[in-house]
Amino acid sequence: MGYYPTHLTHLHGLPVHVFPVVEEEGHTPLPAPESVAWKLTTEGEFPFESLWRRFLDQVPTDQVTALVLGAWWDEWDEHGIDPVLELLTAEAPRFPRLRSVFLGDVVSEESEISWIKQGEVSRVLRAWPGLRELGVRGADGLVIEPLRHEGLHTLRIESGGLPPDPVRALAACEFKALRHLDLWLGTAWYGGDCTPEDIAPLLTTPAGCPELRHLGLCNSDIQDDIAAALAGAPVVAGLESLDLSMGALSDDGGAALLAGRPLTHLRSLDLRHHFMGDELVERFRETLEPHGVSLALTPARRRSHLRDRPEARYVAVGE
Repeated sequence: MGYYPTHLTHLHGLPVHVFPVVEEEGHTPLPAPESVAWKLTTEGEFPFESLWRRFLDQVPTDQVTALVLGAWWDEWDEHGIDPVLELLTAEAPRFPRLRSVFLGDVVSEESEISWIKQGEVSRVLRAWPGLRELGVRGADGLVIEPLRHEGLHTLRIESGGLPPDPVRALAACEFKALRHLDLWLGTAWYGGDCTPEDIAPLLTTPAGCPELRHLGLCNSDIQDDIAAALAGAPVVAGLESLDLSMGALSDDGGAALLAGRPLTHLRSLDLRHHFMGDELVERFRETLEPHGVSLALTPARRRSHLRDRPEARYVAVGE
């Protein structure tokens, strides 16, 4: 089973449509602006600003509800996404119906996830108070400032290594409508050097996120510590789904999770890509399935030459 990100096919319930990189004679007419999630990508070959200006000229942006940003560089990404975010947010009044944004719809053939240079993505939230969904792929240079946002329902950050500062900033934000939070924490090899202490503020009763119903803390090489912290975390009681997949979860973390606060109220628990033994996996089934909890328990591929040593465990997505 593969976990590495692929190009988005849908966003905000709409099919992704790539705006033509270059204008062609006799091209197919553009779809209705509200019918698709518009993707802008330079394919690593053209200046983003010219693509952006042509998009503004040709698409009635007052009807656009979803925007996907792919590769924004023309030869190499020297400055990160900040210059592009300046262009986007400067035109925010032209996008009054924008509800969903995804930054960095890039696959490994374009750039490895750990090489994607993000920036101050919180400026997107400030520019669009009505935004409902924000997705980010990559965490190199990622900056999030503590802020209050009344409309955001879904926040997703995919990374091979999420640094501590953005995680701490998220815990200081007030997202009154947030229901779905997914963080790929990654590995210290690629900048994901969060500690349990950095993550702990996200696990308290979320005064800043009172509507939170899904929490994903995924793809982490400290997955055992996260599971142990969640075992006693107040946030669990309000969740409908919990995702601890893609990380280095072993019997230690799994046993701590089962011994903690009851999980029988959950609709789903995702532990795919785990390193637990068969006996503990069966305990999860016996404990939770009778209560109707949907379990995802596909194990990770074992590195047989290392057997059961700790270094045999690895995250699903790193570089």
